[in-house]
Amino acid sequence: MLHYGFWGKIAKPIIAQAPMADVTDAAFRRVIAKYGKPDILWTEQVSCDGLVHEEARQKLLLDLQYTEEERPIIAQFFGSKPENFYVCAQLAQELGFDGVDINMGCPDRSINKQKAGADLINDPALARKIIRETRRGAGSLPVSVKTRVGYNSASLDLWMKHLLEEAPVAITLHARTRKELSLVPARWEHVREAKEIVDASGTGTLLLGNGDVKTLDQAFARVHETGADGVMIGRGIFGNPWLYANLQEQKKAFLNSGAVTPAIRQLADGIQVESVSLEERLRVLVEHAKLFDELITPAKSFAVMRKHFGSYVGGFDGAKELRMKLMAVESGLELEEILKQEGFLGKS
Repeated sequence: MLHYGFWGKIAKPIIAQAPMADVTDAAFRRVIAKYGKPDILWTEQVSCDGLVHEEARQKLLLDLQYTEEERPIIAQFFGSKPENFYVCAQLAQELGFDGVDINMGCPDRSINKQKAGADLINDPALARKIIRETRRGAGSLPVSVKTRVGYNSASLDLWMKHLLEEAPVAITLHARTRKELSLVPARWEHVREAKEIVDASGTGTLLLGNGDVKTLDQAFARVHETGADGVMIGRGIFGNPWLYANLQEQKKAFLNSGAVTPAIRQLADGIQVESVSLEERLRVLVEHAKLFDELITPAKSFAVMRKHFGSYVGGFDGAKELRMKLMAVESGLELEEILKQEGFLGKS
């Protein structure tokens, strides 16, 4: 029988924020938790091979910092050595995480060359051993897997069977193959197929779908059409930390109606970034940037933070020109000063 841990306490459909490298770092997660928290947050994926080495571990621990406001928070690891997953799962326990997730879906070539991420789809025996060792190290923490529908082509019948035989608490399925990357629309019919496979297995494993979902009403629509237990949203969070601001209200409305109704869409309209005032949007951008300064630099360049500027700064006259000026800033304080000088924020 599965030990669900915190997973068993979340009302379905479960709505999670996808981990994205150099996006959902500690700074951004704090902002998300403050302005609109999803049901679950993940850390960015962290290298197991790096964490087992003392010198590298000190640098990588930066990616495993979190606050109580982010709970439930899951530590996500990638790698290809089962023994290292055991060590990292123990570390997740020590650091107080609520769960451990194994990345078996990252399509990045450098990670796949390590036989990690999506490359594990090509080696089910190794993938299964990694799950077992992660569970052994995780103790009472629930272990989940994030993966794709296949490597070069969809192979759900075989791939899901292997995963389910190890009975992870949850599987998040990105509805594309590794080969497809994000070059084609997500194929949610595969999520429906995977849900049927999960149900037939009798394991009780939860299934979340992922891919091309940017709003909560889209998430509920996908749940309705596939039967999935939840949805993981990725790029919809860019520039919109208010995305999940009334999540629980929307969940209740969806559960009461059993479908995506106009009322639910109206609730969703209330939290789109366009409905937030420009000054508030830019104020939160400054807050985000200052948190990046505090928590991330100098370990990572401020250039990482700049990828958020285009998402926060748009939809108004002069947005392009302002973005061009902001792309040269090197700190949150410098960002704030320019926004004040340009008249977008009140001067102190």
